[in-house]
Amino acid sequence: MRKTIKNAVFILLFLTLSASTAFLTYLHFIASDDKDLSGEWAVNIDMTEQAAVTAFSWLQDIEGVSVSFGEIESYMRGLTIQVNLTFEQTERSAGTFQSNISTESYEACNQAAYAAFATVFQELLTERLRMTDYACSTDKEAIEALVTETFGMSTVSYLMAYGPTLLPSLEELQAGYDGSGTYEITDDILTRQFEASGSVPTKAEYYIRKDSNLVLSGEIDSVSDGPLSDYYPMIYTLRQTSDQ
Repeated sequence: MRKTIKNAVFILLFLTLSASTAFLTYLHFIASDDKDLSGEWAVNIDMTEQAAVTAFSWLQDIEGVSVSFGEIESYMRGLTIQVNLTFEQTERSAGTFQSNISTESYEACNQAAYAAFATVFQELLTERLRMTDYACSTDKEAIEALVTETFGMSTVSYLMAYGPTLLPSLEELQAGYDGSGTYEITDDILTRQFEASGSVPTKAEYYIRKDSNLVLSGEIDSVSDGPLSDYYPMIYTLRQTSDQ
């Protein structure tokens, strides 16, 4: 079963990488040569796959549970965490930057992930009860009341306390994305030098700028392994509030 999961995840990652490579190739030939990145940018990181794989692995350890990875993933669509990135050009092809994980979006994503997981958990519990000829109601409200009575807390609270950790911790994400410092652009490479207090000294990434899109990908000589792969393109969008 676990080999099947790994194969499924590998295929998903391969397809994602192939699509990303095609997109980068497309943008490379139409991208403008604008090296002024000044403005506020944002990107949403999709956490659906990570949360679904973690939940699926945990459920496989419960005897008698029958659920597919696809079923779990279908409940966890749209799980994203926002990364904010601000550039201020101070000279040609250089300037300062600031990057941070939106704590509000992290908390919202984490809550949404466990709410979706709770729905799956309740449906599996309902299925198990019906198999035992459970006589009482098995509607959603009744199952939630049963969980609360049994564990002394809601389904979401129970899974948060005793279930798997569906997302990387906020501290892990901040270690990979938060920081400020200076940047410079040479050829097609954007190099960000973080301040001494930052956990990631330097990031050198291929970049493509096309109108309101900024694509950063393929980190070069990374000195830090973040919680998410730095080799998948991150497509930032210029905020509407920024005046270019």
